Amino acid sequence: MARDPCGERLAGRSNRESIALIGMPGGGKSTAGRHLAKRLGRVFIDSDAAIEKRIGEPIRSYFEAHGEEDFRDIEASVIQEITSLKGAVLATGGGAVLRADNRRLLHECCHVVYLRSSPEDLFRRLRHDTMRPLLQVADPLARLRELYEIRDPLYRAAAHSVIDTGRPSVATLINIVLMQLELAGVVDAGVVPSPTDSSLRQS
Repeated sequence: MARDPCGERLAGRSNRESIALIGMPGGGKSTAGRHLAKRLGRVFIDSDAAIEKRIGEPIRSYFEAHGEEDFRDIEASVIQEITSLKGAVLATGGGAVLRADNRRLLHECCHVVYLRSSPEDLFRRLRHDTMRPLLQVADPLARLRELYEIRDPLYRAAAHSVIDTGRPSVATLINIVLMQLELAGVVDAGVVPSPTDSSLRQS
């Protein structure tokens, strides 16, 4: 019998299912993931941090030395490993959805939330960033628009929920994510704020 790539097979959706955040670079996945994991009392795993631990150097330097294809091979191995876990909160790299196997594993093994940000909002957050290899170009906004056009359909294909991040506070974004997760039956209602919660009224 073939090994289940998701580890222990879940009997339907449950609060043991891992939650994976996907989206463009600078979309807030790592920040949201850390806060979400704290609210839910779950382990947080950042796939980029796991990759850097494995390769022993920053992603940018590895990317420059070995190229994107080698990097994507390592990323795919890490995605396979972390999606086999249960009950965690995962934040993935922006390009994790480029490979069909990654999209399939994320969708089948986790509840996937796409944190959607416009290229313009992303540029505002990332305009001074020097650590993301694909954005070290003469016109980062044009590059973000190009990446968004390619990746947005892939994020949507992998996702169970899509949340427009806009410009809310972190607390507001986390509450929106929690309400979506409750509707999907992934978390219990007890951890989800009431719609009258003051943090939901923050701009």
